[in-house]
Amino acid sequence: MRNTWSLAFWLGAAAVAAGAVAIAGGGDEGPFPDFDGAVSWLNSAPLNSKALRGKVVLVNFWTYSCINSLRELPYMKAWAAKYKDAGLVVIGVHAPEFDFEKDPANVKNAVVDLKIPYPIPIDSKHSIWSAFRNEYWPADYFVDAKGRIRYHHFGEGEYAESERVIQALLKENGATGLDNSLVRITAGGAEAPPSEDVRSPETYVGYARAENFASPERIARDSRRTYNPPARPGLNQWGLAGSWHAGAESNTLELAPGKIVFRFHSRDLHMVLGPAKNGSPVRFRVTLDGAPPGDGHGSDSGGDGTGEVRQPRMYQLIRQKGPVQDRTFEIEFLDPGVQAFSFTFG
Repeated sequence: MRNTWSLAFWLGAAAVAAGAVAIAGGGDEGPFPDFDGAVSWLNSAPLNSKALRGKVVLVNFWTYSCINSLRELPYMKAWAAKYKDAGLVVIGVHAPEFDFEKDPANVKNAVVDLKIPYPIPIDSKHSIWSAFRNEYWPADYFVDAKGRIRYHHFGEGEYAESERVIQALLKENGATGLDNSLVRITAGGAEAPPSEDVRSPETYVGYARAENFASPERIARDSRRTYNPPARPGLNQWGLAGSWHAGAESNTLELAPGKIVFRFHSRDLHMVLGPAKNGSPVRFRVTLDGAPPGDGHGSDSGGDGTGEVRQPRMYQLIRQKGPVQDRTFEIEFLDPGVQAFSFTFG
């Protein structure tokens, strides 16, 4: 996901032509591995390659806090519905990035909230991920009716080419009367396509992968420290204000109030956040250039900038409707215990 996504996107785009040729010429990337190692399944009894023989299978690796995975979901759901009767099975392998995504209860809640209808093996130990030798979120593997991987695509985009691959594999398996048109997606919220003007990269808040930290104090690893915000952060710089405990994956607010500041350039700003470890919700207030976001608020914040962190997941905090320019984002947490993992943009 994310840091590897831009590379994955270009690799996937470059591979599209090769994939189309592979389908036409009978290319073969080998047998697809079984789903051994899933800790549980949602929306289905456990499946394996033997049970899926005779079906065209699309294996989608995703994780529920990943913006790139979320933006691909409308296509997965549309293809699963459109081609089900023709013999397509979509399987969404949930392979976590953060520790909270390893909890089957959290995954189940996300699958319900996202209205995902197809089978979901929960790959909390990355067993299926390793069997496929996968490295990316999202990643899609297209399997023919004989159980052979015929094509793969990494990252978002190239949806038309992917759907053509599905159609070709179904026809190869004897499907007739297929609707050869392509699905048309209209998605809102976090699932909407990104804008064309994004100059801010995914940024992690935990010290293991933190970059461009601009508070005057250095991050204190695995300990508590009081921070001051950067006075004039440059583009893509960020900082903390208040008393925080820095962990490898996230920073946790020890005393309220506390802030995080980020200078960004994009239409959308999201954060992966979790409530206090005891489950208590955390209230927050966001601003853009010191003012409430108004009609630039996201689906998880109001026009006055207020909202609450109740579940560990990705929160859409800003969706600007006007011209995109450099803006300074601040989020103030009014209760202690919030866990801040990362920023993503769109």
